[in-house]
Amino acid sequence: MTSQQKRFIFEVEASKESTDGKPSVGPVYRSTFAKDGFPNPIHGIDSCWDIFRTAVEKYPNNRMLGHREITNGKAGKYIWKTYKEVYDIVIKLGNSLRSCGIEEGGKCGIFGANCPEWIISMEACNAHGLYCVPLYDTLGAGAVEFIISHAEVSIAFVDEKKIPELFKTCPNSTKYMKTVVSFGGVKSEQKEEAEKLGLVIHSWDEFLKLGEGKQYDFPVKKKSDICTIMYTSGTTGDPKGVLISNESIVTITTGVMHFLENVNETLSEKDVYISYLPLAHVFDRAIEECIIQVGGSIGFWRGDVNLLIEDLGELKPSIFCAVPRVLDRVYTGLQQKLSVGGFFKKKVFDVAFHYKFGNMKKGQSHVAAAPFCDKLVFNKVKQGLGGNVRIILSGAAPLASHIESFLRVVACCHVLQGYGLTESCAGTFVTFPDELDMLGTVGPPVPNVDIRLESVPDMEYDALGSTPRGEICIRGKTLFSGYYKREDLTKEVLIDGWLHTGDVGEWQPDGSMKIIDRKKNIFKLAQGEYVAVENLENVYGQVEAIDSIWVYGNSFESFLIAVANPAQKTLERWATENGVNGDFNTICQNAKAKAFILGELVKTAKDRKLKGFEVIKAVHLEPVAFNIERDLLTPTYKKKRPQLLKYYQNVIDEMYKTTKEGQAHGR
Repeated sequence: MTSQQKRFIFEVEASKESTDGKPSVGPVYRSTFAKDGFPNPIHGIDSCWDIFRTAVEKYPNNRMLGHREITNGKAGKYIWKTYKEVYDIVIKLGNSLRSCGIEEGGKCGIFGANCPEWIISMEACNAHGLYCVPLYDTLGAGAVEFIISHAEVSIAFVDEKKIPELFKTCPNSTKYMKTVVSFGGVKSEQKEEAEKLGLVIHSWDEFLKLGEGKQYDFPVKKKSDICTIMYTSGTTGDPKGVLISNESIVTITTGVMHFLENVNETLSEKDVYISYLPLAHVFDRAIEECIIQVGGSIGFWRGDVNLLIEDLGELKPSIFCAVPRVLDRVYTGLQQKLSVGGFFKKKVFDVAFHYKFGNMKKGQSHVAAAPFCDKLVFNKVKQGLGGNVRIILSGAAPLASHIESFLRVVACCHVLQGYGLTESCAGTFVTFPDELDMLGTVGPPVPNVDIRLESVPDMEYDALGSTPRGEICIRGKTLFSGYYKREDLTKEVLIDGWLHTGDVGEWQPDGSMKIIDRKKNIFKLAQGEYVAVENLENVYGQVEAIDSIWVYGNSFESFLIAVANPAQKTLERWATENGVNGDFNTICQNAKAKAFILGELVKTAKDRKLKGFEVIKAVHLEPVAFNIERDLLTPTYKKKRPQLLKYYQNVIDEMYKTTKEGQAHGR
């Protein structure tokens, strides 16, 4: 069967023409894995608590949560708690929570890096019908304070290191927050400070003793009950509290399992997962729920991205979830190793790569494509990830095609790309193992949602066109229950049961979805031309000499400009070859260097046949990568455009001024 004949979706409702000023919508599709209807959750699993409770009954002695033992500052082996051991602590913790007067429906904050105590606190919330509210500081101290007050968090569990930061939210937060529990110890001066702030603070061990000798019944939990309020950063305005029900999480785990079974990659109790992507985000939370459901093991990293590879080596996980930022790092690291390995090594690698990739393109699985090359050439990469990884799943942002195809060949495992939102409880689309035609797409829908495209006339995207394009809309039980205390915002995105994602997609012939644009990030230039800026950033982002780019324009100017983070090694090499002296910062300020990067951008624009007004006319080179610390990115690495504009306002004004002067003088 050729790839052209494969189709991974089928139609369940017909398309509709535009009526009453409403845009037209394309047909409703679902995954062929849902031909006989959506998969049903296992009987008796209605809530997150049921997922954990049944796993404890089935797999009491399996390793559940592990962390590395640190002795004299050195990290040793992973030490584990079994499902039964975790359950016993969860029961104690629940009794302590209830003895503090926290009742069903209470809001419990969790603040800190992923660790066993994080999951234990979450499960105690699940047991007693409390709302688990992750707090995270990548949104800045102001956001933690905002979330505590907005969600009315009465008790917060906190990483020992984060206690000072939590105290900074006082006195505003203490209107609601009365109790703080450290994941570790508490210093005596912190006890004193807490008292002054009107808080009670406990160490972990101390808090577990509070409930001793007490026994509280679990409330009855319904599917529709909210288990978590997850705040999303939002590229503008205050964070929004996404209400996630038990049903959403149970539905997503069922869908993920059903998908993996159908592609012969069933999850099992033998699976080991490395937990490092923030549990404050739905991507990691959903995957960990899947691992718990099958009795698998979750090992936690040490909280330092520079030590992640070493943690992988020790844990040897089978499932590795990543955001493109992490995979970019892996890719760059491998490329650097190749470049210093000498001509012969690189030649051998290239030959092996092209041979294996060629066979995979012909339809062979990654296992069968070149076992000899895997053993001799690519095994090192596999061992670098611990040696056991069978699935790498990338999500949260688009993964560049060249990195995806590279890893599909050299990592000796399946590399899948997914797409979802907090509002859709993570995974909504996912690519298939060994389907190379899906490169550059996010794959077909998961088997528990319906998908349709809605036309966006302003941007000339037609859901009924020969290549259907439009805003991606999702329907199904994975959807959120609304934004907390923001019915106005809920109504904007949830219309007649359909979640409007704001992302513009294009159906591929096989039923995969390609994300091509973002509905909101469009603006008009002075001459009335619309610019879809994310699309342009994807095109310009392929220039090898840059790591990241922010393209800017507005309706008072007739042309676009950009701020780019140059690729340090590439720019330094160019500088050496072109007699430009100085360190990286100095090179970035050099007019010749700017001209070189601008030239590369213009060349790409011409190669990709961009329109004249889409060509960048000036570029500022920023040596420091756009980051969360300066509030230029959201925690999932999306650009915060209003903040970027504010941060670079002077640079932008200067670029427009000098470029216009240059144009006036005919330069």
